Amino acid sequence: MVEGVSGQTAFYNVDSWKDKKDKLQDIKTQQVLQQLRMTEQRVKAHEMAHKAAGGDLTGPVKYKYQKGPDGKLYIVGGEVPIKIKQGKTPEETIQIAQKIKRAALAPANPSPQDRAVAAAASMLEMRARAELAKQQAQQSQEGQKISVYA
Repeated sequence: MVEGVSGQTAFYNVDSWKDKKDKLQDIKTQQVLQQLRMTEQRVKAHEMAHKAAGGDLTGPVKYKYQKGPDGKLYIVGGEVPIKIKQGKTPEETIQIAQKIKRAALAPANPSPQDRAVAAAASMLEMRARAELAKQQAQQSQEGQKISVYA
């Protein structure tokens, strides 16, 4: 009880302040949980996009987890390994490189690592195209040779 300037007595309810503080904490906790749920959905969608586009060139999904204020684990990060490999022929290598790029860039928001994998695949494709052009030039030259038999 506190006596004011006008001589009136004011009552402060301590329980009321505690209730407001608890409600505020509950709201903050719910916001954190909602953010964790949204992050989990985004991460799962991102990694599944890699898997769907990469098919046999992708490995198993590995997730990173964080414990929420409710004690449950939430997915907050992840990765899908994408194999960068050459084919048996330049044509096969070009197809593989294009599939790698599609897998790396499949998510709506590719990460810097995703873009690096796509760039590596582009380099692989360029080398395969150069090799293919070289082979075609050699075949063209061989076809232009005239054999004269006497």
